Amino acid sequence: MSRLPLLTPDQLTKAQQATYDSLTGGARGNPQRPGGGLTHEDGSLIGPFNAMLYSPVAGEAVQKLGATLRFETSLPQNLAELAIIVTAREWTAQFEWWAHARMAAEAGVDASIIDAVRERRRPEFTDAAESTIYDFCRELLDTRRVSDATYAAARDVLGEAGVMELVWLQGYYGLVSMLLNVVEVPLPEGVETPLEL
Repeated sequence: MSRLPLLTPDQLTKAQQATYDSLTGGARGNPQRPGGGLTHEDGSLIGPFNAMLYSPVAGEAVQKLGATLRFETSLPQNLAELAIIVTAREWTAQFEWWAHARMAAEAGVDASIIDAVRERRRPEFTDAAESTIYDFCRELLDTRRVSDATYAAARDVLGEAGVMELVWLQGYYGLVSMLLNVVEVPLPEGVETPLEL
């Protein structure tokens, strides 16, 4: 059970309602998009989004950053989702992993790669770009920096703007993973815990 009660639309302050409307009215709230549809039957928000309502001004800024990185990025979807699951696994963020491992598969990330990331093993890549992005993400998480060679390899794949978006993507999903873990956001009913601690 989450440490924060779910807020239904009839409980929201004006500021909370504005953030709620941004979330549900944007690309994330579209049930036709991968991972779309953000509400329970009672209108309360799933995942990390309910927690964002508890500090609606900061929550609005955070969710806007997330929406930009998800829906307006120059990163190819398979590379973005790979970076997200690497970050989710680093934090053992169960809900984030559950949501984005499915999206990674839908984006074309091979099941063997997803399994290896879940098991904390380096995947065997057939796609050089995925290998480069994985190495960049792991090096940044492991050493809190990246070498000149790793930076140059990522720049060759993504360009300068893409590398910046990759760093911001990892930072955003690290933030979301921390939120999920602190608030103890549960998995949907009937979903088994996907990650071992």
